[in-house]
Amino acid sequence: MAYEHGSGSGAQRLPAWLRRPLAQPGQYQAVEGLLGELRLNTVCQSAKCPNRGECFSSGTATFLIMGDACTRGCRFCAVETRVPDPLDDDEPRRVAQAAARMELSHVVVTAVTRDDVPDGGAAHFVAVIKELRAAVPDASVEVLTSDFAGRLESVDTVAGARPDVFNHNLETVPRLYQDVRPGADYQRSLAVLKRAAERGVPVKSGLMLGLGETEDEVQSVMRDLLETGCRLLTLGQYLRPSSQHLPVAEFVEPDVFTRLARTGRVMGFTSVASAPFVRSSYHAKDMVPDHTTGTVPSESEADMPL
Repeated sequence: MAYEHGSGSGAQRLPAWLRRPLAQPGQYQAVEGLLGELRLNTVCQSAKCPNRGECFSSGTATFLIMGDACTRGCRFCAVETRVPDPLDDDEPRRVAQAAARMELSHVVVTAVTRDDVPDGGAAHFVAVIKELRAAVPDASVEVLTSDFAGRLESVDTVAGARPDVFNHNLETVPRLYQDVRPGADYQRSLAVLKRAAERGVPVKSGLMLGLGETEDEVQSVMRDLLETGCRLLTLGQYLRPSSQHLPVAEFVEPDVFTRLARTGRVMGFTSVASAPFVRSSYHAKDMVPDHTTGTVPSESEADMPL
């Protein structure tokens, strides 16, 4: 078994801790309607996030910019792979308008990978950040970027716009990259995080568990992240979006997530969100550093609900 207390099952039947009640209606239809009106994509919808119902019902969403198609074909991701449309110059304004109308206090902006664009979309990220600063000046802004195909000058461009958090996910351990993230490179992603940290921006990264990694491998990645300057970490369970994607190798039990969170904090991470349903942008505001103290709002080992 990959984990000391893991379930070790290759079957796709969900264990009890991964079965969620239906989200209450709340603001779901209003959020969905606003996104449709403004012609905006969200990672909640495109990536078939299991938390979408809860987030939409509570009036939040994670914006997915630069289109709804990716130039890469990661085997864990539900976002469609095809030739993307040209960048939409009006999209930054519409993202900011949506954030203002939703009265967001923390805005998470991620993007499809755009290897077809010379800077990987860095300037587009900057345009979104600027529009958000104007429309919701009191909101914190978190960006979740691609690796920009290794263009560190693109990292400089985005970091120079001073987002409150710069996030780039490693997703898995180095041994599994070829199967999980074809087209990506572990060392290249570490270099992106290191460059952002060197530019003085709080840096965050995350991994999916249950793809066949061992706990020792996860801890090794955590050490690599700390060496880059990353101090914010998310760990969540991989769930297969469809039969065309990688199967779940193991449903990792909640106590393993709790143990890894404690280990991460002892190792030196400022904040670790570690639980089965944790995703990069789920309750992301809870991990935003206070610029006056350098601390985060929550000090618990596993900040997110099971």
